[in-house]
Amino acid sequence: MLTADSLQKIDREIAKYPPERKQSAVMTALVIAQDEKGWLSNEVMDYVAQYLGMAPVAVYEVASFYTMYNLKPTGRHKLTICTCLPCGLQGSLAAADHLREKLGIGFNQTTPDGRFTLKEGECMGACAMAPVVLVNNKKMHDYMTNEKLDQLLEGLK
Repeated sequence: MLTADSLQKIDREIAKYPPERKQSAVMTALVIAQDEKGWLSNEVMDYVAQYLGMAPVAVYEVASFYTMYNLKPTGRHKLTICTCLPCGLQGSLAAADHLREKLGIGFNQTTPDGRFTLKEGECMGACAMAPVVLVNNKKMHDYMTNEKLDQLLEGLK
């Protein structure tokens, strides 16, 4: 189900914990699986559960709790904007409005060309730098003005 390279990466994570605690690697194992597959299907999550010796429902609970996991296919670029209260007070709600208008989609939707999926996120620990946008769960962009959002979208095309 996962490539040998991905399994090797998961094994490196498992090795960080005592053998009886290998389930502690579940979050990183899901990230590795998602990086390979693009999203986490039930089959992929079942495979991770079996590999870590966990009940599948325990893996589903982790994957459904955190917004960094994609439980359905997303666009090539997943944009997550923090809209919690501190960021909202610093302009993230207006930035989210700008992104929705510019992309022509709402939260949890993907543009018709499959390029962008827009997600609403909770605290990213960067309140002082709001508005912040996380691209593909990997790169955070901060102090996002409408102009910087437009430049980001153009650069990702």
